[in-house]
Amino acid sequence: MSMALAKKGAVYPSLNGKNVLVTGGATGIGAALVQAFARQGANVAFVDLNDSAGPALAEALEGVRFLRCDLRDLDVLRETVRSFEAEMGSFDILINNAANDDRHQFGEVTPAYWDERMATNLRHQFFTSQMVVPGMKTRGGGAIVNLGSISWHLGLPDLVLYQTAKAAVEGMTRAMARDLGRDNIRVTTIVPGNVETPRQKRWYTAEGEAKILDGQCLKRRIQPSDVAALALFLASEDGALCSGHEYFIDAGWS
Repeated sequence: MSMALAKKGAVYPSLNGKNVLVTGGATGIGAALVQAFARQGANVAFVDLNDSAGPALAEALEGVRFLRCDLRDLDVLRETVRSFEAEMGSFDILINNAANDDRHQFGEVTPAYWDERMATNLRHQFFTSQMVVPGMKTRGGGAIVNLGSISWHLGLPDLVLYQTAKAAVEGMTRAMARDLGRDNIRVTTIVPGNVETPRQKRWYTAEGEAKILDGQCLKRRIQPSDVAALALFLASEDGALCSGHEYFIDAGWS
């Protein structure tokens, strides 16, 4: 093990050589997930709508593949997964990370916007899982890690559809874990707190930042790499008996 790798956190030998799919992997938490699995020696594929940051990240990392994909279009998603599998083989690990937390007012929600938000924040997690599970079965098992959100646990304002979708992710995780456990496929949810990313900084003033820290037991901002560290454990054989539950990484925010 190199000293450079050792400084970046734990090394999980069981992740070396695994095929990993990450959704929404071009920036923020997603990019940290792609980088973390690549450092473990995994074969990483990721999708995103960002066709500038996505290719740049893939080019910078060994053994990483990127395809632009709109996860709201399930036909395009299916073809994208098939393209990766044709090149790499079936996936061992799926990280359902992609989401969008645009703010919205309760009274302005239309049926069309409802459908679009569910497609963006919930539906693709189920159907991407459905697409990769047959391959996981042939490989003797696998791990699916869904990304939830602390927002609905706190009841934050102006996020009713996002919070509805993220609450559903936890229920979906429990149901999927039960249905897939017989095939040695474990399903978990990571519930991040307020992670310090460029996107999240758009929503907070200096006073807002101070309020977040005041609400946390631990007085430092959560970084994307902190979320990725938890994902590595849950996807590795060290987390082999973790399934059907949610795992918080929120610095004790309440």
